[in-house]
Amino acid sequence: MGAAAGKRKPVSSLLPIWLLCLVCGSSAQPYIGVNYGEVADNLPPPEETARLLKSTAISKVRLYGVDAGLIRALAGSNISVVVGVANGDIPSLAADPAAASRWLAANVLPFVPATAISVVAVGNEVLESGDASLAAALLPAMQNLRAAAAAAGDGAAGVRFSTVNTMGVMAQSDPPSTGAFHPDIAPQLQGILGFLSKTGAPFMINPYPWFAYQSDPRPDTLAFCLFQPNAGRVDAGSKIKYTNMFDAQLDAVKSAMVRAGYGNVDILVAETGWPTRGDAGEPGASVENARAYVSNLVAHLRSGAGTPLMPGKPVETYLFALYDEDLKPGPTSERSFGLYHTDLSMAYDAGLASAAGAAGGAPAAGQPRASGGWCVARDGASDAELQADLDYACAQVGVDCGAIQPGGACFEPNTVRAHAAYAMNQLYQAAGRHPWNCDFRASATLTSDNPSYGACVYTGGGQ
Repeated sequence: MGAAAGKRKPVSSLLPIWLLCLVCGSSAQPYIGVNYGEVADNLPPPEETARLLKSTAISKVRLYGVDAGLIRALAGSNISVVVGVANGDIPSLAADPAAASRWLAANVLPFVPATAISVVAVGNEVLESGDASLAAALLPAMQNLRAAAAAAGDGAAGVRFSTVNTMGVMAQSDPPSTGAFHPDIAPQLQGILGFLSKTGAPFMINPYPWFAYQSDPRPDTLAFCLFQPNAGRVDAGSKIKYTNMFDAQLDAVKSAMVRAGYGNVDILVAETGWPTRGDAGEPGASVENARAYVSNLVAHLRSGAGTPLMPGKPVETYLFALYDEDLKPGPTSERSFGLYHTDLSMAYDAGLASAAGAAGGAPAAGQPRASGGWCVARDGASDAELQADLDYACAQVGVDCGAIQPGGACFEPNTVRAHAAYAMNQLYQAAGRHPWNCDFRASATLTSDNPSYGACVYTGGGQ
């Protein structure tokens, strides 16, 4: 919408009335998981980590190997586990079905069904490793492990087998409709996709808007990556307007899978996150941006919107990572993706605490908690800024802008400022009423004064 105040097109002429938001509850979500990395020397005992996880909305954990202590500590919970096969084990598992049976007997069968093991990730980023012999062994290893699981009976029968890939498998991803896999890995990938399709296992991928921003560190790119108000990017091929990088990256992968003939295979996000710290050459690494990315991603997943090419279905997503890993090599950012500190306090509040509260997972000192009140337009914000905020807020699933359509209770006064205030408050309430949900690039502010008037009621306050 781009009309001036007093001459604006009604919201209904351009945008649907979105379903009311389902995000306000904070119980465990079946599509929100977390990665548990162990390249650290200060991790809490498994029992404490399990208690922390149970206090959150996280319902899935991905391990990079097999941590027996944590797997046992999660027994009887509603938290499922992804375990990993080390890259170095792949050749023997591919060559010898008996080796696959032994691996399963040691690393899966002792824990099921007390702990739900949902997926075995066979190797990590193998296809992008440059090791042709290892890549060639990947599919046979997956096949042997699945055959061993089938032979083992009920305990392992529901376990799926896949492998984790980076966006490096993509030869083309921008715009999303042109998504295509690298031709040099096509033979191995075609076989793997066929296996996934046949067995009902997901294609596991690591989309990182953080890395996309590193390659294009402009303010509009940052807003696009953080799910913040932005002008959007139109895919010239599909004519779809994307408002965030996460959806664009996933739809590029979806397009590539369709091109390969396997559009029926589900996508699973094995890793995604944003660092709280970085080196001088790593723009955008901050607590504020990490909180914005993860909290907005969580709200996006909870909305049930899906992506433009996969609508109405949230993608199973594993956030990176539960804790910082202080022994990881590389730049500072590599050691700074943790959602929690190892003393079990929050690195920042991403809206993941359960409704019952985080036992042992209190916010770190100085971190804001969810707050009530209302979100309204800030004095001094221009009509152009507020028009962009209005368009953005009303385009989000879970935000109902029906009241500011002609005839609606809040249509009058018919000004950009009044309509933007209503829409920004709707988004703020739907996203969980955290302070950072009422920023809109500094054009909005929180207030304790109820802005409702006449028949126009603003959601909020003590709700």
